[in-house]
Amino acid sequence: MTLRVSETGQGDWAVVRVSGEMDLVTSPALRQQVHEAVADGRRSLVLDLSDVLFCDSSGVGVLIASRRLMRSCQGRLRVILPAQGAEDGSHVNRVLAALGVRRLFEVYPDVTAAVDDEAEPMSA
Repeated sequence: MTLRVSETGQGDWAVVRVSGEMDLVTSPALRQQVHEAVADGRRSLVLDLSDVLFCDSSGVGVLIASRRLMRSCQGRLRVILPAQGAEDGSHVNRVLAALGVRRLFEVYPDVTAAVDDEAEPMSA
Protein backbone atom coordinates (compact mmCIF):
# COMPACT_ATOMS: atom_id res chain seq x y z
CA MET A 1 0.00 0.00 0.00
CA THR A 2 1.15 3.52 -0.66
CA LEU A 3 1.22 6.58 1.52
CA ARG A 4 -0.81 9.61 0.53
CA VAL A 5 0.22 12.99 1.93
CA SER A 6 -1.60 16.26 1.26
CA GLU A 7 -1.47 19.69 2.85
CA THR A 8 -4.16 22.28 3.37
CA GLY A 9 -4.18 25.49 5.34
CA GLN A 10 -6.49 26.27 8.21
CA GLY A 11 -5.80 29.70 9.65
CA ASP A 12 -2.21 29.81 10.87
CA TRP A 13 -2.00 26.02 10.73
CA ALA A 14 -0.72 23.79 7.94
CA VAL A 15 -2.72 20.57 8.11
CA VAL A 16 -0.92 17.58 6.62
CA ARG A 17 -3.28 14.66 6.04
CA VAL A 18 -1.61 11.27 5.88
CA SER A 19 -3.23 8.02 4.83
CA GLY A 20 -1.97 4.54 4.10
CA GLU A 21 1.12 2.88 5.52
CA MET A 22 4.14 4.64 7.00
CA ASP A 23 7.16 2.41 6.56
CA LEU A 24 10.77 2.50 5.40
CA VAL A 25 9.75 3.01 1.77
CA THR A 26 6.87 5.47 2.19
CA SER A 27 7.68 7.61 5.25
CA PRO A 28 10.21 9.84 3.42
CA ALA A 29 7.21 11.40 1.62
CA LEU A 30 5.92 12.68 4.96
CA ARG A 31 9.38 13.90 5.96
CA GLN A 32 9.60 15.84 2.67
CA GLN A 33 6.16 17.41 3.16
CA VAL A 34 7.07 18.58 6.67
CA HIS A 35 10.35 20.06 5.44
CA GLU A 36 8.54 21.84 2.59
CA ALA A 37 5.99 23.32 5.00
CA VAL A 38 8.79 24.66 7.22
CA ALA A 39 10.69 25.98 4.18
CA ASP A 40 7.48 27.80 3.16
CA GLY A 41 7.49 29.54 6.55
CA ARG A 42 4.85 27.43 8.28
CA ARG A 43 5.51 27.21 12.02
CA SER A 44 2.23 25.64 13.14
CA LEU A 45 1.75 22.13 11.82
CA VAL A 46 -0.93 19.49 12.35
CA LEU A 47 -0.24 15.92 11.25
CA ASP A 48 -3.55 14.15 10.70
CA LEU A 49 -2.71 10.46 11.13
CA SER A 50 -6.28 9.25 11.57
CA ASP A 51 -6.16 7.35 8.24
CA VAL A 52 -2.76 5.73 8.78
CA LEU A 53 -3.25 1.96 8.80
CA PHE A 54 0.30 0.89 9.63
CA CYS A 55 3.36 2.59 11.11
CA ASP A 56 6.74 0.99 11.68
CA SER A 57 9.84 2.39 13.38
CA SER A 58 10.72 4.38 10.23
CA GLY A 59 7.39 6.19 10.46
CA VAL A 60 7.92 6.86 14.16
CA GLY A 61 11.37 8.20 13.31
CA VAL A 62 9.81 10.67 10.88
CA LEU A 63 7.32 11.79 13.55
CA ILE A 64 10.10 12.34 16.08
CA ALA A 65 12.25 14.15 13.50
CA SER A 66 9.26 16.35 12.63
CA ARG A 67 8.81 17.21 16.28
CA ARG A 68 12.51 18.05 16.58
CA LEU A 69 12.39 20.23 13.43
CA MET A 70 9.34 22.15 14.63
CA ARG A 71 10.89 22.73 18.05
CA SER A 72 14.16 23.93 16.46
CA CYS A 73 12.31 26.67 14.59
CA GLN A 74 10.12 27.57 17.60
CA GLY A 75 7.16 26.01 15.85
CA ARG A 76 4.22 23.95 17.05
CA LEU A 77 3.37 20.37 16.11
CA ARG A 78 0.09 18.65 16.88
CA VAL A 79 -0.91 15.13 15.93
CA ILE A 80 -4.40 13.82 15.23
CA LEU A 81 -5.36 10.31 16.20
CA PRO A 82 -9.02 9.28 16.15
CA ALA A 83 -10.86 9.90 19.43
CA GLN A 84 -11.42 6.18 19.80
CA GLY A 85 -7.69 5.65 19.31
CA ALA A 86 -6.96 6.70 22.86
CA GLU A 87 -9.50 4.16 24.15
CA ASP A 88 -9.38 1.31 21.65
CA GLY A 89 -5.84 1.93 20.49
CA SER A 90 -5.46 3.01 16.87
CA HIS A 91 -2.41 1.39 15.30
CA VAL A 92 -0.28 4.55 15.45
CA ASN A 93 -1.33 5.21 19.04
CA ARG A 94 -0.36 1.66 20.05
CA VAL A 95 3.01 1.90 18.30
CA LEU A 96 3.83 5.27 19.88
CA ALA A 97 2.79 3.97 23.31
CA ALA A 98 4.74 0.72 22.93
CA LEU A 99 7.90 2.64 22.06
CA GLY A 100 7.37 5.04 24.96
CA VAL A 101 7.19 8.14 22.79
CA ARG A 102 3.43 8.85 22.81
CA ARG A 103 3.94 11.42 25.59
CA LEU A 104 6.22 13.49 23.31
CA PHE A 105 3.28 14.52 21.12
CA GLU A 106 0.30 16.78 21.64
CA VAL A 107 -2.51 14.52 20.40
CA TYR A 108 -5.96 15.75 19.41
CA PRO A 109 -9.04 13.83 18.21
CA ASP A 110 -9.71 15.91 15.07
CA VAL A 111 -8.63 18.93 13.03
CA THR A 112 -11.11 21.26 14.71
CA ALA A 113 -9.60 20.60 18.13
CA ALA A 114 -6.02 20.61 16.85
CA VAL A 115 -6.23 24.10 15.34
CA ASP A 116 -8.09 25.52 18.35
CA ASP A 117 -5.56 27.25 20.61
CA GLU A 118 -7.96 26.88 23.55
CA ALA A 119 -8.35 23.08 23.19
CA GLU A 120 -6.43 20.78 25.49
CA PRO A 121 -4.56 17.75 24.09
CA MET A 122 -5.78 14.26 24.87
CA SER A 123 -3.99 12.55 27.74
CA ALA A 124 -1.33 9.97 27.02
